[in-house]
Amino acid sequence: MARRKLTNVLALAVLVMLSERSLHPYEIAQLLKSRGKDQSIKINYGSLYTVIQNLEKHRFIEEVGTERDGRRPERTVYGITPAGDAEMRDWLAELIGTREKEYPRFESALALVGPLHPDEVTRLLRQRLTALDAEVAAARAGLAELQGLLPRLFLLEVEYAVAMAVAEADWVRALLTELTDGTLDGLAGWRSYHETGQAPEEWTDLEERIQEQQRG
Repeated sequence: MARRKLTNVLALAVLVMLSERSLHPYEIAQLLKSRGKDQSIKINYGSLYTVIQNLEKHRFIEEVGTERDGRRPERTVYGITPAGDAEMRDWLAELIGTREKEYPRFESALALVGPLHPDEVTRLLRQRLTALDAEVAAARAGLAELQGLLPRLFLLEVEYAVAMAVAEADWVRALLTELTDGTLDGLAGWRSYHETGQAPEEWTDLEERIQEQQRG
C-alpha cells in the first residue's frame, strides 16, 4: 500500500472534482453537496481549505486564475496538475482494490462491552436496531426515488451504505435473539461477573490458555 502524502479522503474528493474542471473552494463544496457526496465524505469549510492548501503544497493542484462575484471578495480558482491526476487515479485504485482494516466506533465498543450489564446492552441494542431499521427504510425510499433519475453508476455508494446498514441490522437482530433467549456463549459468565464483581473462572482460564498459545 502506497504511503500517501495526504490521507484525508476529502483531498481525494477535491482532486476528483478538479479533474472535471477548474473550480474555487466554495464551488467544490457546493458541487460535492449537490451530488450527495457529503453523505459519504465528511465536508466542512475549515477542513476543505486546509486540504486545498496541502494539495497545493504538494503540487497536486495549482492556481489557474481568480473570480469575482459582484461585491464579494475575489476567489482563487484551482486546477489539477499532472501529478495530482496521477495521485488521484492511483489513490482510487488502491481504495477500491485493496482491503484495509478500519476501526468503526461500534466495533470498538463491542470489543469493550464487558463493563455494561447484559440487560443494559440488550436495551441499547434494541435502541440501535430501531434507529437502524428507520435508517434503512428511509435510505431505501430515497434510493428508489433516485434510481429513476440517475444512472446506477452515481448511486453505488448509496447502495453500499444501504447494504452495510441492512447487514448490521440483521447481525444486531440475531445477537438480540441470543441475549434474550440466553443462548449467547459466555452470557452466564458475563452475568456472574456483574453479580459478584469477580471475573468468572472460565474467563481467567481462557486468558491463561491464550497467553500460553501466544508464547508458543
